[in-house]
Amino acid sequence: MGHQPKPPTEATIAANREAAALYDMANRQDFTDSRRGLITELPGNVLADSDGSVVFDPHDFDFISDDAPSPDSVEPSLWRQSQLIKQGGLYKVTDGVHQVRNNDIANLTVVEGDDGLIVIDCMAGVESACQGIDLIREHVSDKPVAAVIYTHTHTHIDHYGGVKGVVDPDDVASGKVPIIAPGHQFDKYAIGENVVAGNAMARRSFYAFGGLLDHNAHGAVTCGIGIAATRGPAVSYISPTDLITETGVRREIAGIEFEFLYAPDTEAPEEMHIWIPQLRTLTCAENANHSLHNIQTLRGARTRDARNFARYLDETLERWGDEVEVHWGPHTWPVWGNADVVAFVESQRDAYKYIHDQSLRLANKGYTPLEAAEVIELPEELRRNWANRGYHGTLHHDVRAVFTKELGMWDGDPVSLHPHPPVESAKRFVEFAGSDAILAEGRRAFDAADYRWAVEILHKLVFAQPDNKEARELQADAYEQMGYQAEGPQWRGIFLSAALELREGPQPAPYVTASHDTILGMPIDILFDYVAIHVVGEKAADADIRIDLDFTDLDERWTMRLARGVLNARRGASSTAQTTVSGPKAALVGVLLQPGSATRLSVVGTVTITGDGTALDRLAAVLDEFDPSFPIVTP
Repeated sequence: MGHQPKPPTEATIAANREAAALYDMANRQDFTDSRRGLITELPGNVLADSDGSVVFDPHDFDFISDDAPSPDSVEPSLWRQSQLIKQGGLYKVTDGVHQVRNNDIANLTVVEGDDGLIVIDCMAGVESACQGIDLIREHVSDKPVAAVIYTHTHTHIDHYGGVKGVVDPDDVASGKVPIIAPGHQFDKYAIGENVVAGNAMARRSFYAFGGLLDHNAHGAVTCGIGIAATRGPAVSYISPTDLITETGVRREIAGIEFEFLYAPDTEAPEEMHIWIPQLRTLTCAENANHSLHNIQTLRGARTRDARNFARYLDETLERWGDEVEVHWGPHTWPVWGNADVVAFVESQRDAYKYIHDQSLRLANKGYTPLEAAEVIELPEELRRNWANRGYHGTLHHDVRAVFTKELGMWDGDPVSLHPHPPVESAKRFVEFAGSDAILAEGRRAFDAADYRWAVEILHKLVFAQPDNKEARELQADAYEQMGYQAEGPQWRGIFLSAALELREGPQPAPYVTASHDTILGMPIDILFDYVAIHVVGEKAADADIRIDLDFTDLDERWTMRLARGVLNARRGASSTAQTTVSGPKAALVGVLLQPGSATRLSVVGTVTITGDGTALDRLAAVLDEFDPSFPIVTP
């Protein structure tokens, strides 16, 4: 980046030193556990894609020294967690279970069976997954992959994105290697939202996970649950072949029995816990981690049910709590020993239930979400447990999320029911107060270390006068100090990315999450949903476009109609279609997303077009395009 970050102020330095006194810094058990079972560290070379571009550089976080005190520009709890996470390599969890950790945001877990390997979650990208399985084959076993298990879905590419790095799609298609996953509609959740709302989610995630920041003590310092240093991985996808839809289901794979606890509407719409009785090992997927999780993600996704987190964690203890000896997860490091595993899961369970119950208690007393978030604190025993610190979700935004889940988007205050949009509100505010007065108040607030008020008051001026360089610079300075003080790495990433945008303008997206595999893997009904959100309603208000699509490789026919600004699709052919396009799904995806390409595809014989081909041109004329680098903190 062109602009050099500014140093922490004396107020920030003092705030971070005061924060350190709140934590149990003398407790070093996590440092022992995170290194336990190390077989080999990650190779020192970078991972690159097929074009030679760097995907992962293991040296990105060399600045995080193992034993150095936290820099003044990093909140001490976050620095401690980053020291734990930067350690990458191949680890033995217990006999028969190994993990590759921290060459990606998520872990690759492999269970060795009698005659095959069972891979549980596959990291975010093919490159990291390939490196992980290579380490397994070199140091543990070269048995073939007998099955792949996805623990959960939704927009979580870090658990399925690397699947083609560990298994050949032909082996899945032939039935040789099953892919086991939870739920009735895994494809819908795994792919649909990741693509349909993917442009907005991706932009927000680049802010939250520091994807636009340099890796240093003034920028990105891990994402709290993984290294998140990948840039532009190859994201693959293969649909599950075996869906787990109820608790108690068992599967025997390569001589190992797996028992599943179906836990929907928790950290993901479809999620499951896995018990391996032969090995006395357990994973609660992302419902139990060395971090408080999100009840509402900052990148954007459906709000989760905090009560369900607690409910299914308790059911897990009820079923297997007396027997379990090891808990491992798709992020961070394991927990060993029955007493410690039970205590770990109980503490996570109680943290989520406390957040749920206390949020609704205050809601019923008339508190708004922000008011409740300002006063709710976890009890001392829960707060001082490192696994309940806010390295992914934070207590503040999780409380607000409970309100959203249970009461909806309105906070109950009439003033927020029909406000002016940000720019119009800002213009009126600046006209009333005066730009000089707002700037002076912003500077006073910054000098007083009231950074929250500084960014709030200056937001009005920046939105009313986006070319006001002095206002932008001052607001950037305030956001930067808020980032330095944030324990939550996503809050840090958002605040520091906001400062970057204010100083240098919107930064280009490093990559897009809507990969070729995920788009092609969309169920056909979701594919039409994806096209529908591109329709410019006002342009299409008077349109009448009727197109039939014949998916020849799937033996499915669909009819699509665009009228009154709305695109609808149904199974079956229509007698009133203006044109019909026939071809394999891969080709028809291209036609739907870029209707202007249909003629070229028909010329080369990839698709066949009958009827009035201008219908496709008329469709193309009313479809919108999405900028993956839209502004966040400026109008």
